[in-house]
Amino acid sequence: MQQAGVITITTRATARPRPTTQSRRAVANGSARVVSRTTYWRRRAVVAVMVVAMLFVMARAGAALGGNAPSAPERHPAHSAQVEAATTVVQPGDSLWTVAERLAPDSDPRPVVDALSGARHGTELTPGETISWDG
Repeated sequence: MQQAGVITITTRATARPRPTTQSRRAVANGSARVVSRTTYWRRRAVVAVMVVAMLFVMARAGAALGGNAPSAPERHPAHSAQVEAATTVVQPGDSLWTVAERLAPDSDPRPVVDALSGARHGTELTPGETISWDG
């Protein structure tokens, strides 16, 4: 006696409903295009790649804008070398101009005079006073 194999018959009534891109009316009429499982996996893969790419772009933009991203190099101003403050002691007969010339001998004294005048608020120089300039 022969053993019969198992036969499974799947009809439209017993098949698992599959998602479509058509309206409910088209699905009810049977004219809807059925989207395959492979199509959904491809779509998910494309979305995953787009999300990773977007995260990468946002991380690079954050680093470029000075964010605290771990991969971003630390930024320093171009003149980050430590500038020592020039110091001078006021001598009898000194003016803001002579003090400014001693504090910044290689540059124009006018900005130094303006800064000293603004910092002193109109008070006079006193001999023996120490003035520092880190400009």
